[in-house]
Amino acid sequence: MAINVNTVYSTVLLLLNQEQRGYMTPTEFNSIATQVQLEIFEKYSQDLNQQLRVEQTDADYANRIASITEKMAVFKTLGYGVYNSDAGGSPARPYFTVPSNLYKIGTVAWNANNAVFPAEVEELTANAFYNIQKSDLTTPTQTYPVYLNEGNKLFVAPSTIVAPAMPSSINLEINYLRVPVSPKWNFTVGGLGQYLFVEPTAANNPSINFELMPSEQTTVILKILFYAGLVIEDPTVIQVAAQQVQSQEVNKKS
Repeated sequence: MAINVNTVYSTVLLLLNQEQRGYMTPTEFNSIATQVQLEIFEKYSQDLNQQLRVEQTDADYANRIASITEKMAVFKTLGYGVYNSDAGGSPARPYFTVPSNLYKIGTVAWNANNAVFPAEVEELTANAFYNIQKSDLTTPTQTYPVYLNEGNKLFVAPSTIVAPAMPSSINLEINYLRVPVSPKWNFTVGGLGQYLFVEPTAANNPSINFELMPSEQTTVILKILFYAGLVIEDPTVIQVAAQQVQSQEVNKKS
C-alpha cells in the first residue's frame, strides 16, 4: 500500500494556508515530492547498516532491521544484463549493461541454460579482477565467475560467459534496488480555473502515488513542508518542519 499523493498535497496546502503563509503549485510540489521520496529511500541503506550493529528485539513489529528491510522490499527487483560486444573497442571489451532504473546492485548470477540454481557472480575490485585471471589456479570459471563494475558496465570473467554466441538478454540475472518512480499530483483545469485532481486510477495522465510505505507519510509531509518554507521564504515553516524531522530521526534511533 502506497502513500496517496493527493492526501499529502492537501495536507501540505492546509498547513501552509494557515495564517495565509503561502501556496505551493502542483509543479513545485511534484519536484519537491520527488526529491523527498528519494532522500527517504536513499537513507534506508544507511539506517540498515547502522541497525545491523545494534542488538535487536525479537518482539513483533519492534525489530528495526525487519522494518527497514520491509520498506526496501518494494524496490527490490530482478532484471537482466544486456550483452554488448564492444565491437568498436580496441581491443574489444565485451560487457553487460544494467537495467536503466538500477540504484544499487544486490546479487549478480550467471544463469546458463535456465539453470535451477544459477552461479553467483562475485564482484571484485579492478585490481583483484585483473590479477585473478593471471593464474591457472585462481582463474574464474563458469561455475565460479566474477565481475567488475565500471560505470554500470559489468565486465564478466571468464570470457565464455559474454561470448557473442550466447543468448544476449537472459544469461546475466541482476537482483537490485530500483530507483523509485517519481510521485506526481496531476490535474485538469476546471471551469473556474481551479485545479481538479486526476486519480491514479485514471486512464489518461494519471497521478502517481508515493511508493513509500504508509508509515513514512508523516516524514514525507514534514520534509515537503521544510522545502516549501524555502520556496515561500518563510523561516518559521522551515524551523518547525526541521525540528519535527529531527525529532523523528532521534526517535527512530533511540
